[in-house]
Amino acid sequence: MGIIDRLTTMIKAKISSFLDRHEDPRETLDYSYQKQLELLTNVKRGIADVVTAKKRLELQKAKLESNIEDLNNQAREAVTLGRDDLARLALERKKDNMTQIESLTAQIADLENEQAKLINTEARLSTKVEAFRTKKETIKAQYSAAEAQVKITESVTGISEEMADVGMSVQRAQDKTETMKARSQALDELIDAGTLQDVTSDQTKVEEELSKIKSSGEVDEELKILKQQVPVKKKPEKEEAQEAQQ
Repeated sequence: MGIIDRLTTMIKAKISSFLDRHEDPRETLDYSYQKQLELLTNVKRGIADVVTAKKRLELQKAKLESNIEDLNNQAREAVTLGRDDLARLALERKKDNMTQIESLTAQIADLENEQAKLINTEARLSTKVEAFRTKKETIKAQYSAAEAQVKITESVTGISEEMADVGMSVQRAQDKTETMKARSQALDELIDAGTLQDVTSDQTKVEEELSKIKSSGEVDEELKILKQQVPVKKKPEKEEAQEAQQ
């Protein structure tokens, strides 16, 4: 397979895939129905054209038949007057008219056959078009119902693109919230450890250190009072000797 053939196949495949994704069966059915209606209209127009042509030939035939009657009268009158030449001329014209009438009769018969065929075709086509219309509406209703059911199911299960986007947004929001909480806790720990200064506090660095020393002194004082209030249990002499040696 050459490069051109491969490119052609690839393009056709992509076009087919694109059409499959974007084709709406309801639109396709409506378009097919419209084309059938156009065909039916053309058949009806053809019937009208055939009938018009037939009527035109029938009028010509009727006119020729009227001429034949006039020519018969003229031939009789010419014979009465002893004008055989005029009588012959009238009869020759009569013969030509009769020939034309025969041709018109055959043409009219052909048109009548064609009219009958077209009428029969129109009747069959009308039946098919009506059946297609009924089937089309049924398929469209079924497709719409199935489409609605799919959308509902996708929304419930979160499969649809819209719900997937919503789910991703929620997940991103949760991730950002957790990150912000972790950052807040880390900053609090750094401030407590003295690594960072709390700029919202009214205390300076010196005041903070003095506050810590004061707090530590208060704790030592409270521990001293607690030792005076609670008797200390004496350790065995052996343990005291070991501690003294250490």
